[in-house]
Amino acid sequence: MSKVILVANTDWYLYNYRFSLAKFLVEEGYQVVFCSPSGKYIPFLQGQGFRWIEWQVGRKTLAPWHEITSILKLAQLYRREKSELVHHHTIKAVLYGSLAARLARVPRVVNSITGRGYIFTGKDYTARLLRSSIKPLYRLAFRAPGNAVIFENNIDRQYFVENNIVSPEHTWLIEGVGVNTEIFIPLPEPEGIPIIMMAGRMLWDKGVGVLVEAARFLRSRTQARVVLVGMPDPGNPNTVDEATLRQWDQEGVIEWWGWRDDMREVYASSHIITLPTTYGEGVPTVLLEGAACARPLVVTDVPGCNSVVTNGINGFLVKPEDPQGLADALESLLLDPVLRNRMGQAGRQLVLEKYSSQLVNQATLRVYQAVQENV
Repeated sequence: MSKVILVANTDWYLYNYRFSLAKFLVEEGYQVVFCSPSGKYIPFLQGQGFRWIEWQVGRKTLAPWHEITSILKLAQLYRREKSELVHHHTIKAVLYGSLAARLARVPRVVNSITGRGYIFTGKDYTARLLRSSIKPLYRLAFRAPGNAVIFENNIDRQYFVENNIVSPEHTWLIEGVGVNTEIFIPLPEPEGIPIIMMAGRMLWDKGVGVLVEAARFLRSRTQARVVLVGMPDPGNPNTVDEATLRQWDQEGVIEWWGWRDDMREVYASSHIITLPTTYGEGVPTVLLEGAACARPLVVTDVPGCNSVVTNGINGFLVKPEDPQGLADALESLLLDPVLRNRMGQAGRQLVLEKYSSQLVNQATLRVYQAVQENV
């Protein structure tokens, strides 16, 4: 029986985005081990019969040279587990895990790039400095012969290839982590004032501030409730602090619902899903889940988001950092329930054809099989 270790820098990521893959792999004859920092989702994963190994890694540090101990401990873990296949998720786990795998001489390494994140997209001095320092480390990590890198959109893949970080023959494209289309199903619109919902980490570069400004425009034009679902991320320099979120909520411009585990119910309460991020994403799961629930999408025309939305078909694409344009697109849907329904049904069909968990899990298995054959 082949063993695969699924590694991320939070247990939340493994629970939300890789649990379906883990169950699928078990059915295919794999032994699956989870590896992450400790968190509240570990008892659930263990209760489902999975073994979990703790990896202590910081959330607030950005430079790998500050966490050499974390890399060395992960290498020790790989040696102890006699790992032949590891799969890293999220930027920090990809970099640290790949370096640890080289130290431990793990023969097969799969890395999932779920977006370029602050280091590769930030425009400030810190991001530029980190980018110039970390690119050589990625080149070192990705040069192993048994390495495969999965990208969620072609723009990210092109960036890594053109910057000589990874060879094109080691790259794969799998758009998103998949959606369980038996859980996220078409849901009837609720009665009452339409709700526009944005879910994710509360970060400025996710477009939280842009949506707040759009909400201010909408207040004078039509009735709508604008809802933010998610928490600040203290480990990210672009986080929106809790005091600001509470101030907006008290002002009445938006409603901040905080963290929610019951996302299907959140979609059921909503009429429109939006993500006005200012930079490229992987393929945002919140958009796929919303589309699976037959909700129209209003997103910025950036990599990842524009993979999910065809303008005028299952939603609207708007320019980044354009609150007026965002408000206009949202208003057109607020005023037209027939259009919302038509776009929602188109989004559901797109997910069934391209983004279901079954399709994504099978594609991931093909990557595993390819690296196993090539080593």
